[in-house]
Amino acid sequence: MSRTLIKNIKTIYTSIKKPPVKGKDMSNILEIQAGYILIEDETIKEIGSVYKGKETDVSFVYDATNLILIPGLIDSHTHLVFGGSREHEFSKKIAGIPYLDILKQGGGILNTVQQTKNASFEELYDQAKKSLDQMLLFGVTSLEAKSGYGLLLDTEVKQLEVLKKLNENHPIDIKITYLGAHALPTEYIDKRDKYIEQVQRDLEIIKSKNLAEFVDVFCEVGVFSADESKKIFKKALKLGFKLRLHSDEIESIGGTKLAINLNAKSVDHLMAITDEDIIRISKSNTIANLLPSTSFFLNKNYAPARKMIDSGVAIAVSSDYNPGSTPSENYQLTLQIAGNKLRMLPKEILTAATINPAYSLDIADSVGTIEVNKKADLVLLDAKNLDYFIYHYGINHTKAVFKNGKLVVNNKTLVKE
Repeated sequence: MSRTLIKNIKTIYTSIKKPPVKGKDMSNILEIQAGYILIEDETIKEIGSVYKGKETDVSFVYDATNLILIPGLIDSHTHLVFGGSREHEFSKKIAGIPYLDILKQGGGILNTVQQTKNASFEELYDQAKKSLDQMLLFGVTSLEAKSGYGLLLDTEVKQLEVLKKLNENHPIDIKITYLGAHALPTEYIDKRDKYIEQVQRDLEIIKSKNLAEFVDVFCEVGVFSADESKKIFKKALKLGFKLRLHSDEIESIGGTKLAINLNAKSVDHLMAITDEDIIRISKSNTIANLLPSTSFFLNKNYAPARKMIDSGVAIAVSSDYNPGSTPSENYQLTLQIAGNKLRMLPKEILTAATINPAYSLDIADSVGTIEVNKKADLVLLDAKNLDYFIYHYGINHTKAVFKNGKLVVNNKTLVKE
């Protein structure tokens, strides 16, 4: 048995409420001053202010003097695996050309679909692993990742198999989502119903290969309607998939109501959410997953987080890492934008980056808070306090990361086997 002691922690911060953590409870954070954590193998064994054991009985001691400790960060909306990049569209965005117009010109998602189709398994794996390494350095210990840059089955399966292998090989735990209904392939431009039927058939193959746990749909004007999304979701539920949904990014067309009615784990984006849907989601256990980095990069409106929290909604904050609208692995910056632009308080942000996303991914029993008998997914930050972590933006505050009780990042450098 391996025993690790993290001592002299300036302050330990963790949510203490049972998820989904809603509204005012998102600010209910336990603080332990001058604390320590004792880890046995992968699991937290003790938490406290005064360690009464002998350091000679411990396999490894980490001195966390002047560092604060938070749970491992959980990024619950990413598009991790894709081919190429889209920097050539950046000038069009700056010029104000709408995304849907770029899509019609063969850009956007369809551009990445082609590059992903052309890329080999190894190229996709290597590119995604490089991003995962960066995310780990920023303190992300678990994340969700979607397919969706294949659309047609062969490339979708290739993406999902890359994710499966990455999950086996990389310290970050990956929860995998099938997003075949991310856009309409060029082959089906005039055959919408045929493509929806094809996605429904593809769901059976994805399930038989055990390649994904969740199913997502891009429910938006110009992409898939609420009725079309419902057809896909009904099939997904019959096969035993859990649901997530892109909704209300540009316009509200009924996707959020649909997701809530079908008990989706999360509804994501929500910049255009209606007051009626805010009330609906506040009465549900569906997580409102907000993606402020996307608004930042696209110069779009931000989701009404303050109104949602004040209405009792359970919120998560995610990066939406992807090549078109959020090409950044810096999840800490996402959280800092949530403070500055979503007007979320630092304690609310901590809840939105840990226990609520853990709940939406069905991993809250093992991660998302610092508790005895939970996995030791922990991040040590070189910050004066939690407020300083959100206030001092644009840098990497990470000093060390423990994943499953093992030191995987030390002083912003990956720890090699």
